[in-house]
Amino acid sequence: MACDPRVTLGPLVLRNPVLTASGTFGYGLEFEPYFDVASLGGICTKGLSLLPRVGNPPPRLCETASGMLNAIGLANVGVDAFCADKLPHLRARGITVIANLFATSVEDFAALARRLESEEGIAALEVNISCPNVDKGGIAFGVDPVMAATVTAAVKKASRRPVWIKLSPEAGRIAEIACACEEAGADALCAINTIRGLAVDPETWEPRLANRTGGLSGPAIKPIALRMVWEVARAVKIPVVGIGGIASADDAIEFLLVGASAVQVGSASFRDPCAPREVLEGMLRYGERRGMNLRDLVGKARL
Repeated sequence: MACDPRVTLGPLVLRNPVLTASGTFGYGLEFEPYFDVASLGGICTKGLSLLPRVGNPPPRLCETASGMLNAIGLANVGVDAFCADKLPHLRARGITVIANLFATSVEDFAALARRLESEEGIAALEVNISCPNVDKGGIAFGVDPVMAATVTAAVKKASRRPVWIKLSPEAGRIAEIACACEEAGADALCAINTIRGLAVDPETWEPRLANRTGGLSGPAIKPIALRMVWEVARAVKIPVVGIGGIASADDAIEFLLVGASAVQVGSASFRDPCAPREVLEGMLRYGERRGMNLRDLVGKARL
């Protein structure tokens, strides 16, 4: 039986359930020499801010056991440059684009959504609520259900596009945040963002990152991400996109089984730029071997 890879995420139908994670795949165009990026379900852009950002000083990356720490600092070209210089090429190549939004106030999140309204070629908005809310003393939007819901509602009001909320693992009760975002109108939820970590050089006694702490990603966080996706999927009715340590088809299948409808491949692309394609091809082989469509695996873990 041929495996039908299509997946429905709210009002959006993707050609397959494999996307790339924001911040790990550039703007998609950088990977075109390696494979046809349009063959994926979609790409999540680097986080876009209203104005360009240079990010944190180097060193900004650090390898860890079964993972990596990054403190890039959301460096990006800014939303205007993205629309002028990146989006036309992505659109011409038929790549499904999920624009990831980064801001430090509710007003700026809404402004980003409004700025993108006039642009063609954007399938959905992914809202990074791990950002610090400057109006609330720097506390992350994603750790408070009221703040998370406020951002969700503001972006929904400003845009006609599907809105995905990228959840923070820093939330003590991630299912509570997920429910608040669902009630505020989110079309899908993405779980999880990176987990804050620290590494120190035992010879120099200095932190390995100039920013001291950074976001931990890679295989080391997969069990945590799976648990959080399972908790979120049980709590909401909207689709969930799983993220965290996915480097193989088996990894991705695990996320589907615990309730994710799609997955994002992140730091695996640093090791192998073709990792997203290889994950997809392996998933398709799995479906064909089992005589199943990939969407039929969602939530089927015997938990």
